[in-house]
This record gives sequence, C-alpha cells and structure tokens, in this order.
Amino acid sequence: MVNADAYDRGFARLSRHAVAPLLARSRSARRLLDVGCGSGVVTEAALALGSEVTAVDADPAMVELTARRFPGAAVRRATLPELPFDDGEFDAVAGNFVINHVPDTAASLRELRRVLRPGGTLALSWWAAGEMTATAVLSDAMEAAGLASGPPRPFAADAGPERFAALLAAAGFADAEVESVRWRHRVDLDAWWTEVVGAGGARFGTIGRQPAAVAGLVRAHYERLAAPYARDGFPVRAHIAHARRP
Repeated sequence: MVNADAYDRGFARLSRHAVAPLLARSRSARRLLDVGCGSGVVTEAALALGSEVTAVDADPAMVELTARRFPGAAVRRATLPELPFDDGEFDAVAGNFVINHVPDTAASLRELRRVLRPGGTLALSWWAAGEMTATAVLSDAMEAAGLASGPPRPFAADAGPERFAALLAAAGFADAEVESVRWRHRVDLDAWWTEVVGAGGARFGTIGRQPAAVAGLVRAHYERLAAPYARDGFPVRAHIAHARRP
C-alpha cells in the first residue's frame, strides 16, 4: 500500500501540471469519472468546474485520502480493466497517469468506452518515454548502485502517440488526438527524494527497504545525477490523448 500523504507531497505535485489540458474538453461534463484518482488532483479540479465526480483507485490509502479531502465526490476502490459501473454511466472519463500502469491497455480502453455514454469524452495522460527526468534520476541512481529498478511495464509498447491513437480507434473511439505538454518540475532535491522514496510505490519504495549502506549509495548517485537540475527544475514531458465515444 502506498503512503498517500507522501505521494500527495511528491508525485501529485508533479502530475498536477497535466490536469488543465486533461480536462480541457470535458469542462461541461455533468458526470465525470476520475479513474486512478491518486490523491485527487483531477477530482479537485473537476469538482471546481461543477461536475458530479466519481473517483476510483486501486490503492485503499488513496481512496481513503481522496474521500476525506473531497467529500463532494463519490470515491471507491476499483481497478482497470474492470470497473463497477453501468454501461454509459458517465459523460466524461479522465485518467491522469494511470493508463501507463494497467496490465492490459486494450482491455482497459474497451472498459473505459463501455462506461461512457455515446458522445462522451475520454482524456488520458502518460509520461513520454525518455523525457521524464524527475524519475529517471532515481531509476538511474538505482542502476548505478546495482539495484534493479524493476522490469519494463507492459504499457511501454503502447506509449507512442501513433500506436496509442490506433489502440483508441480499435477500442471504438473516434476523433482520437494526442498532444504533448512540457514543463519544468521545480522542487527541492532533498524533498523530492524523501517524498518519492517515502511514498513506497512499486518502483522507488524498494529503495527504502534496502540496508542503510545500499540506500545511502543510491542516494549519493541520485544527488550527483539530480544536481544539474537544482536551479531550473527537472524537464518533463507528457502525452495527453483525447477521444470521443461515437
């Protein structure tokens, strides 16, 4: 289980940059599903736009945190590619950096189409491979210390914009478009280490479970690799896909 508060102070601050473009085409949606809600950055923004928000996440700590912070949303535990909702229940679905974690991209897209009404909109974001410096410095530090950073996720084969647009079409979506957004994640380097490792996720939580000498070696490599970004921040890039259910 993830440390939701540490995640909120770390990764959620990073992912918040993508929320506005993610919701750009669903601002008038009455019923919106925030899938993979994390600590609720999309839920918060959608509630502010006047949507009736249902939020789901696979992690019980995230569900508890989001439900506590945003009592105006209906928050429950659920995991793609199976969602506990009726066909056509939502006007819009938004997923901020969740599709890159699912075990089956195609099945997840079909499920998201199922819960959308005809004419409903889908918006999904994921990190651009090779341009996510904020976490690459941690992965590279682990490898430099001889610590495996985990196997590639299944999504790696689907992450290219053209490939993903084709998967959307195959799942029955129309008008699929993929845009890219870039920004600099400005953060204190010590705080970034503390919150990302402290979140205890599948990739970087491994560092916190190592003997002190190994964790210290990883941190030394991290400090070396992250130092060039101390002033201007980590350059990162994300893809955002928009599509419509015909």
